[in-house]
Amino acid sequence: MAKVLWRTGPPVTSLYPQLQRIHGVKCCSTKRTNYAAVNPQTPTPLRIAVSAVTELLRLFSPTSVTEELADESPVSSVDDVLNIIQSDYMNAYFVTGNFTPSIYAEDCIFEDPTISFRGRELYGRNLKLLVPFFDSASITLQKIEKVVAADTNFIAATWKLRTELKLPWRPLICIDGSTLYELDENFKIVKHAESWDVSALEAIGQIFNFNSRNSVG
Repeated sequence: MAKVLWRTGPPVTSLYPQLQRIHGVKCCSTKRTNYAAVNPQTPTPLRIAVSAVTELLRLFSPTSVTEELADESPVSSVDDVLNIIQSDYMNAYFVTGNFTPSIYAEDCIFEDPTISFRGRELYGRNLKLLVPFFDSASITLQKIEKVVAADTNFIAATWKLRTELKLPWRPLICIDGSTLYELDENFKIVKHAESWDVSALEAIGQIFNFNSRNSVG
């Protein structure tokens, strides 16, 4: 079972360096832009690779992707949001697409080392797009904790992702990572920022590893 902790104070930034990058960023724009963009910090060759992989997934996805938003889940505290996120991890939301969209702001920012975009609906569609390509997939929540920094509430989670991809050479994807969820004053998640233990290039490179026929573990 994942540990649930409460944390305050400066040491947080050393454990979750993305906190320094995203602090103060709010999804308060009323203009919604439903498109994905490659992270501008990603090297150009990798941007091209990520864009190409994304388009291939859209082209060869075996199922149509439809958006199914759950009913609003009322929350009144950071603890409420933490419990829902923990439940979503129990449902392995990243590899099943089963998450609770109502705890996210409609124009929430989602980013990882390769891509950044705005909109919870787009996030849901992207998850559904990826799910058919996963095999023997698991995401294990290792720790989840509340963080307060400069009067802003965050929830931080660390996790392990293991999955094979349904490609002829059966590449194995192994990533240990963390996600920092930034909350606004209404306890809505306004930013969902991932960091990984490998570089973006190494992560994408796992897809093209033709000698990765190992067991997922």
